[in-house]
Amino acid sequence: MPHDLPPDPTIAANLGQIRDRIAEACSRANRPPGAVTLVAVSKTHPATAVEAALACGQMTFGENRVQEAEGKFPALRPAWPALRLHLIGALQTNKAREAVRVADVIESLDRPRLALALRDAMAREGRQPRLLVQVNTGDEPQKAGIARAEADAFIRQCREEHGLPVDGLMCIPPAEDDPRPHFALLAEMAARHGLVTLSMGMSGDFEAAIAEGATHVRVGSAIFGHRS
Repeated sequence: MPHDLPPDPTIAANLGQIRDRIAEACSRANRPPGAVTLVAVSKTHPATAVEAALACGQMTFGENRVQEAEGKFPALRPAWPALRLHLIGALQTNKAREAVRVADVIESLDRPRLALALRDAMAREGRQPRLLVQVNTGDEPQKAGIARAEADAFIRQCREEHGLPVDGLMCIPPAEDDPRPHFALLAEMAARHGLVTLSMGMSGDFEAAIAEGATHVRVGSAIFGHRS
């Protein structure tokens, strides 16, 4: 049984350090220690690494690609019913049905065609993963995410016209920028729409994200090591 796996000392130590840093960041921001969920980004790492993290009590994971997620997570769910999978990478419309089938949360809703594809996929599959709208806070042409100027209207369209279960926002600030203004912008946008989930902050900047109100931080290499 997976529950009998010996703990991986490196992953256990890394998880402990990240959890401590999250707790300290919450304390500095006068937020309760349980206010932030750690999403362990396991993309390109094998199912054994996921199992090692599960054995340490980590239940929430992030994957970029639907096909990779399908190869790891369905087999793990029977033994770990509390497992939650977030899809955090750019999602093609032709993968919407597979995404709805495998994920508990899809963080990369960023364009009208994808909204329609997810609506139809949810109707077919009889399953409703939670959705986050990805906002391109830096308006970077090479990056996924709805443009800032279009985001408010898009959020309303997803919820009111399409009836989609949008309950939050996600962003990836430009690598060269101070991330805090981007996190603050996302938090203000979420508050305008009454959205409770803010997925922002990664290995290098999650403490800043927590200071600005992140509810979910996405950490990969600091837990699992550098990706192959």
